[in-house]
Amino acid sequence: MELKTVRWEVVDRVGTLTLDRPHRLNAWTGRMHTEVRSVLEQAEADPDVRVVIITGAGRGFCAGADAAALDGHVAQGAYDPGVGPELAMPGYGVRPEFDHNFAFLFGLTTPVIAAVNGPAAGVGFVLACYCDLRFAAAGAKLTTSHGRLHLPAEYGLSWLLPRLIGSGRAMDLLLSSRVVLAEEAEAMGLVNRVVPGEALLDEVRDYARVLAHEISPGSLAATKRQVYVDWHRDVGSAVAEAEERMERMMTEAPFAEGVAALNDKRPPAF
Repeated sequence: MELKTVRWEVVDRVGTLTLDRPHRLNAWTGRMHTEVRSVLEQAEADPDVRVVIITGAGRGFCAGADAAALDGHVAQGAYDPGVGPELAMPGYGVRPEFDHNFAFLFGLTTPVIAAVNGPAAGVGFVLACYCDLRFAAAGAKLTTSHGRLHLPAEYGLSWLLPRLIGSGRAMDLLLSSRVVLAEEAEAMGLVNRVVPGEALLDEVRDYARVLAHEISPGSLAATKRQVYVDWHRDVGSAVAEAEERMERMMTEAPFAEGVAALNDKRPPAF
């Protein structure tokens, strides 16, 4: 697919997906939705991509749905996602719960980090929340925004946000659609780290390179899968699967390499 609304590059095992409509603060369109899914499918299939970073071009992360698209919804009296029938299906087929828009990110084996460089509103806020980690530029603004548009909480955010920050804080953000700065979001636990804007992407890439070079890809994939699957089941099932995985993974070559590297006091070569 020819990319018109996003950019994609892979450097040193880290892929960077940049939402690229800076003149509109990277407002979300059907074309962007289609391209993001296509790139993530490509990244998931590429063994050279160990970690994905999602960020925005210019001074915004994603300001929500494009206003022109919203006008179109009003004009036709219905929601039109604006996407074609042949959407890529990254992360699908893992569990039925993940086979939905944005929830498919939970089905990916590759860790995804949001580098929130500016405003993240509406669907942009949703995208950041479905990433595995969130780094944000100091002063970046985040908002659910749906309440100001006579909409429900979008794309399962009513399920996800309480699990990220607790019911009380989630209800505050969901009911009020108020704007929070990155610093407050960090205090809530919604953002993992706040970084000066000019250093954001460098710091996120440094973090991503640690995952890409020092952590076993199999361990990254297994751990991510455990976290999101365990949200849907009891603790006993989580313990049982962890033990089964441990027994199996200890017979694999990367485990032997990890032990050898530990004993040799050197970085592992995964």
